Amino acid sequence: MNYKNINTNKLINAINWSYEMTNGQSENQAENTTHNKTLLGNIRRWFLAGILLSAPVFLTTYITWIAIDLIDTQVVNLLPKELVVFITSWVPGFGIVPGYGIIIGFVFLTFIGALTTGFLGRWIVHLGERVMNSMPVVRTIYGSSKQILETVLATQSDAFRDAVILEYPRKGTYVIGFVTGVAKGEIKEKIEADLVNVFVPTTPNPTSGFLLLCPKDELTYLDMAVEDAIKLVVSAGIVTPDNKAKKTQKKIANSGKK
Repeated sequence: MNYKNINTNKLINAINWSYEMTNGQSENQAENTTHNKTLLGNIRRWFLAGILLSAPVFLTTYITWIAIDLIDTQVVNLLPKELVVFITSWVPGFGIVPGYGIIIGFVFLTFIGALTTGFLGRWIVHLGERVMNSMPVVRTIYGSSKQILETVLATQSDAFRDAVILEYPRKGTYVIGFVTGVAKGEIKEKIEADLVNVFVPTTPNPTSGFLLLCPKDELTYLDMAVEDAIKLVVSAGIVTPDNKAKKTQKKIANSGKK
């Protein structure tokens, strides 16, 4: 009997078995790795989808809650303590249920507006304006703020009604602006061109910006609504309004302002 051949065959069989086992383990490991990668990819995709869906809702709720709480706190601090005690005795939940500050502010402003329509109210307003205008620093702040509010809140005002594109700060570069009116007064007398006041906001804070006096024929009026243009500016161009719906939105907005 040839023991040498038997031992050689056993060794070859052992090597083949070891190779098959190693190969099988490698394939199983590869399958497990692929499965783990797929699972991790799905979890990551689901997590991002959850953020995209939940973040706007949470942010809106949080900011609204902070604004309401701030208004409520300021209103209570402005009211006399005796009045707060009186309201609390007659209105259950006052100071606990959010939104009472907004209701009080609405009632107060409505009462002031109704009061100013009468002779006594107009006399009080006129007296208050005389007092404000007699103070050196206060009269500048009061006059500017009053003029801005009257312009923005006026029924027939064209302030921020149209969004436009204009070349700025050099030829071939464009920015989004908002028409705030037509140049009048001394500017109109000094320059014969038909100038339009255009407010160019900054990103991401649209409350800051600068005023440009532009010839009307150099402006390109956009069909998108002012709200969509503001979203475009605030998002740094990430949020782009729907091209199909923007004309309809602008028509609705303009019809509501007329």
